[in-house]
Amino acid sequence: MIATIRGTLTQATPVQAIIECGGLGYEVFIPITTAEKLPSPGKEAMLHTVAVYREDNQSLYGFSTRDEKDFFRLLVEKVSGVGPKVALSIMSKLSLPVLRSAIGSGDAALLAKCPGIGKKTAERLIVELRDKVGMDFLPSGESPTGGSGGTAPESAGEGGVSPFQDAVMALISLGYKAPDADKAIRKAQSALGQEATVETLIKKALG
Repeated sequence: MIATIRGTLTQATPVQAIIECGGLGYEVFIPITTAEKLPSPGKEAMLHTVAVYREDNQSLYGFSTRDEKDFFRLLVEKVSGVGPKVALSIMSKLSLPVLRSAIGSGDAALLAKCPGIGKKTAERLIVELRDKVGMDFLPSGESPTGGSGGTAPESAGEGGVSPFQDAVMALISLGYKAPDADKAIRKAQSALGQEATVETLIKKALG
């Protein structure tokens, strides 16, 4: 089992990364939320990986944090009708804190906006995962290069709710659609760093 991969990032798209390690170039499928955190090509990158073996295919899936990897495995292994491609699509649309919040609160309408799933699959997500990824599910926050700071948006604040989640909810209250609010705050978090406050995140996102 390939648990992690570290090497030189030679190529990257929003859904795929090529990492050269030991003279071999490994094709790793990634969600957009991981692609946003990758360094520029030519630099070292580290991803937490899940290898999926099928009769006619062998694929490697990579994530910027161990918690995103674990969530991907839960989606694929615990939710009927969700395979690796659909799981990546879900994790590309919404960040882990927002997904966790939607599952914990039973927000099937928000989950159903993810490509590849409908209302019934969204409801299955909630039923199967609510007890496994509740609001007390605390991420570890590694970055793609193996560090612990920078771009991870999930650090919990008071009451277990992170500034990231508070900022997303604030944009939603201003009329943003949830996926758009999530994306805007992700970009703000990437620019400002993990220690950014709710106020600075919102200000940066509104730009």
